[in-house]
Amino acid sequence: MGLLAAVGAEIDDVEQVVIRRHLTLGLLTRLPHGSTLSMLHDLGTARGLSIEIERADATPTERALGSVVTVLARVITPDQFEAIAEAVASTGGNIDRIVRLSRYPVMSFELTVLGAPIDALRARLVSVAHEIGVDVAIQPDGLVRRSQRLVVLDVDSTLIQNEVIDLMADECGAGDAVAEITAAAMAGEIDFASALTQRVRLLAGLDERAMRRAAERVVLTPGARTFVRTLKRMGFKVAIVSGGFTFVTDRLAADLDIDHAFANELELSDGRLTGAIVGPVVDRARKAALLVEIADTEGIPLDQTIAVGDGANDLDMLAAAGLGIAFNAKQIVRDAADTAVNVPYLDALLYVLGVRRSEIEAADHADGAGPAGIRMPLLD
Repeated sequence: MGLLAAVGAEIDDVEQVVIRRHLTLGLLTRLPHGSTLSMLHDLGTARGLSIEIERADATPTERALGSVVTVLARVITPDQFEAIAEAVASTGGNIDRIVRLSRYPVMSFELTVLGAPIDALRARLVSVAHEIGVDVAIQPDGLVRRSQRLVVLDVDSTLIQNEVIDLMADECGAGDAVAEITAAAMAGEIDFASALTQRVRLLAGLDERAMRRAAERVVLTPGARTFVRTLKRMGFKVAIVSGGFTFVTDRLAADLDIDHAFANELELSDGRLTGAIVGPVVDRARKAALLVEIADTEGIPLDQTIAVGDGANDLDMLAAAGLGIAFNAKQIVRDAADTAVNVPYLDALLYVLGVRRSEIEAADHADGAGPAGIRMPLLD
């Protein structure tokens, strides 16, 4: 820089990258008439630097906005990377930048892709990713991606590993019958509200002690605490919208510092379930309406919202959000969502948002947050 200043050069652009202690610095400069950069060769010789000089177009090139592709898997191999790169090229795209986001609990990389229509890119990459065994998330680059402020999560089989109604059914000997209805509802084979009414009716007579035992078997999805804690640090509002029950979601909200929680309320009489639900059922349409309601309450535009779910009753919510993520979801949901993530760690969704593992760990260290257990009792 000192040598450039000495000849009166102007700087139009600077880029620098360091990989494994190997530094590459690129400068776009304008020279006064008659000036040369021959002295840079002497600098290279003296400092052991490799310096190349070439003429460039004087017209500045604005950086185009393209697509952000996040690639996730337990291990990402060279042949998998090759397949991803070939898929990008086949749509007319070029990988402009690659950044590693994490090594564990999964390996993840963020690719900036220019020149490819996003719909064609998404279709091709999703197909190839399925063939080679990795997950990919494709989003348009730009301000919207960097201004997301609300995450709305499904609960059963998303925030937690269980289906709470199945745990309750086990307590009253109706496990097989309820599980069969649950599976059909989540696959979109029967209407969710009707399925819920049928299942709750089978729970009639269950007492509060049995509900307590069921709740104590609830297990958070690995990475759930890290996911919510990190979102809160980033200034996100976090909500849970569940087709499950308030006696579980209320405690989850308190335990994880979640801002909004909605679920179905079970009717009790003399300490036992009546087999009925109080108020409107939180079904597919209600979930989407609640996402809109929460966003409006918080003053957050819908294109700055993210919804995460796994079942057919999440489809409208995923469609209403700015970004809909299918998390270990049924095929019908993976096909409809903006992106799908199939690794068993909820905090892997942070990589889709561009957060690096090192940033998460640095924040945890600064706050003195240690490793959190997965199992949690939900009732005192």
